[in-house]
Amino acid sequence: MQHFDSDYMEGAHPKILQRLIETNMEKTTGYGTDEYCKCAADKIRVACDCPEAQVYFLSGGTQTNATVIDALLRTYEGVIAAKTGHISSHEAGAIEAGGHKVLELEGNDGKVSSVEIESYLKTFYADGNHEHMVAPGMVYISQPTEYGTLYTKEELKKISQICNNYQIPLFLDGARLGYALVAEGTDVTLSDIARYCDVFYIGGTKVGALFGEAVVITPKAKIGHFFTIMKQHGALLAKGRILGIQFDCLFTDNLYINIAENAIHMASKLREGLRRKGYTFFIESPTNQIFVILENQKMKQLSENVTFGFWEKLDDEHTVVRFATSWATAEKDIDELIELL
Repeated sequence: MQHFDSDYMEGAHPKILQRLIETNMEKTTGYGTDEYCKCAADKIRVACDCPEAQVYFLSGGTQTNATVIDALLRTYEGVIAAKTGHISSHEAGAIEAGGHKVLELEGNDGKVSSVEIESYLKTFYADGNHEHMVAPGMVYISQPTEYGTLYTKEELKKISQICNNYQIPLFLDGARLGYALVAEGTDVTLSDIARYCDVFYIGGTKVGALFGEAVVITPKAKIGHFFTIMKQHGALLAKGRILGIQFDCLFTDNLYINIAENAIHMASKLREGLRRKGYTFFIESPTNQIFVILENQKMKQLSENVTFGFWEKLDDEHTVVRFATSWATAEKDIDELIELL
């Protein structure tokens, strides 16, 4: 069987495993106060060109989204997001379970625009009954989006300006951020994200780590006692050094970027193979997620040898599926998949 369900199917980069073994018997302080976490945080600040940022390490994406959003919002506020956003569609109501409504916008190709956000905010405050309604307290986006599409620097800048005008924070979900940073044609860097977003996170789970996400809180954000909020959400790992060591490795010698490039190269090869064989794409994604329209019979046949992600039913005879490459995808795996196709 070939497996292309997602980008977190492998374990961790060998350098991370080796470092965990080397440091295994060391005794360190807990809860992210150890030297490895401090060193990793310093390296991330440098990479983001944001020396005053606060950096915290959490274990998973949904946990990170729920914790950050709850920390940013008041009890009567909700979060603006694309209808296809991860917090809207694939987090089992985690945000709502924390007491905050997801305020969905239709979006386009997985993205929400500054025009759409501004229109929503204007309409809300023009409503004479808005005090009886859930207030839009922040904006959530992801880079890349659930459809593998990317925001440009100009789009980020415009969304940031709208958020600043209405004095609400912009939060960027970076679960797959490594793949966005190295995608062909992107003009967005880590420093751009730190400049335009109030809070964002750098995904490790899907980009080479065993698990873990690094939350970056810029000086623009007004979050007090985030450490305590993490504790309340069960997001504070006692053996925090396990996260610190992983991110220290990922941000040494540009490892995070270098391994992310493999996923993009492998996705490009697979995309070319699909085109040669006449497959139809549901959406054009420049990152490591490829969305293809399959006839249901072909999908059933292919699933005998390949696992992939169900995305959505297109019509009675066709289904949209996703193939995802990762930092560890081997070229021979791509060759075998193309042969099966």
